[in-house]
Amino acid sequence: MRQYLVAGNWKSNGNTESNAALIGGLKSTAIGDNVEVLVCPPILYISAVQAETADTAIEVGAQNCSATQEGAYTGEVTSAMLADAGLKWVIIGHSERRTLFGETDEVVAAKVKEAVAAGVKPIICIGETLEERETGQAEAVCLRQMDAVLATNAPSADWVIAYEPVWAIGTGKTASSADAQEMHGALRRYLREKAGDVAEDMRILYGGSVKPGNAAELFGQEDIDGALVGGASLKAEDFAGIIAAANA
Repeated sequence: MRQYLVAGNWKSNGNTESNAALIGGLKSTAIGDNVEVLVCPPILYISAVQAETADTAIEVGAQNCSATQEGAYTGEVTSAMLADAGLKWVIIGHSERRTLFGETDEVVAAKVKEAVAAGVKPIICIGETLEERETGQAEAVCLRQMDAVLATNAPSADWVIAYEPVWAIGTGKTASSADAQEMHGALRRYLREKAGDVAEDMRILYGGSVKPGNAAELFGQEDIDGALVGGASLKAEDFAGIIAAANA
């Protein structure tokens, strides 16, 4: 049985005081053996959040990494640096990185390669826009994004795939649990074809406006193994509610 993963992507939010308050509010949250909890703060706050979570089961990861190794790349943070800082997780290819910062499928694949080489587990984000969904391209887009990653990377059970329908991020819109399962099921079949038995251990998260009110129904689907949570991860009560749904 795959262990649920509930990962919070704080994006460009928070400060020293609010981050400490958020972690403080999560410390009383029960985290069962069937769920793994991860928070990904802005990179400047990672060390402080690591200190705040040191006596908890909450793990800390990064929101991004470089597609390069160390060198003359001003402003970039390599996967080796993340590993050196004690991080085991990194989000790669989030839709905001793709749409706002021009990251191509090939750049995402290069970042996955760097993360894996450094021993940092990637959370690989894929997903379609509303236009792509409405024109019947949703599955093809997601599989194309995965094809690019697999072209230069051997699949591993340590990978996590996060399906995030772009039209449901930060909009309040959410795919129905049936819609989400349909895509997750397609991804699982694809992974079985490409990776064999590894596909059964690889977790696939849903990342489209997950909230306490819809988490239980989503987690009840056969191929949904947790959530990549945006806005709701910034409120301790909401994030705790999503964790509780995974614990149930």
